[in-house]
Amino acid sequence: MTDMFSKAKRSRIMSNIRSTGNFTTELRFISIMRRFKITGWRRKKKLPGKPDFVFERARVAVFIDGDFWHGNPQKFRVPKTNSEYWREKILGNRKRDQQINRDLKVLGWRVIRFWESNLRDEEAIIAKLKTLLL
Repeated sequence: MTDMFSKAKRSRIMSNIRSTGNFTTELRFISIMRRFKITGWRRKKKLPGKPDFVFERARVAVFIDGDFWHGNPQKFRVPKTNSEYWREKILGNRKRDQQINRDLKVLGWRVIRFWESNLRDEEAIIAKLKTLLL
């Protein structure tokens, strides 16, 4: 199927699309923390990798990783079209995540990452989080 726009026009259109991030996933995590009375977290702290949540006193950075974009081994499936591009893209994202983890650890932060699909098991999420906060 051919595109109805020229390459230049398609590029302009696509450059105007802005990501909304993982806002709904973050809201889900916030509701879990509130339900279990976890306090002391902040958002939008300027740290390498821009953690989704930060517990400054405990020096814990929390990332909520999307199953597709970060390549959850149990959920991720390479799309059938343009599969080589997607393999490289997701591999690059995973390598970047590992580098961010190392950078934060060098700065004295502990890093915890949750898969978006694991947010259903709230007790496991809270147990894992509490081990780092205490």
